[in-house]
Amino acid sequence: MGKSYSIDLHERISGYLAAGQSRRAAARVFGVSASTAVRLAAESRCRGVVTPKCQGRAPGTSGKLKAHSAFLVKIVRPKPDNTVAELAGALQETYGVSVLLSLIHRALIRARFSDKKALSHTKRSRFALRA
Repeated sequence: MGKSYSIDLHERISGYLAAGQSRRAAARVFGVSASTAVRLAAESRCRGVVTPKCQGRAPGTSGKLKAHSAFLVKIVRPKPDNTVAELAGALQETYGVSVLLSLIHRALIRARFSDKKALSHTKRSRFALRA
């Protein structure tokens, strides 16, 4: 996730626009894109504040896989050499939930499983429970 521009830059652009200059001129002067200057002007007009908005998920909210983590653990524990794609297929088949493979991988890491490469030269991984 990218970083927001500094509050100082927000204030300078907002002040430049309040002085009657155009948004595109502000973009050229401060070295930001025209869409950023337009967005900052709208924020200043609507909210009256020039501070950047919060990024990411709100604290306390759970992800898409939170409700299904027990299901994933139940599948991986007896047969740890399932691929992440196979786990995604089982999740889709059982609950109708379609997620990115990386989300399943991260959910298993959070459930204290580690990703181990298989000994063969296949693209399979083996999930082992960390101590």
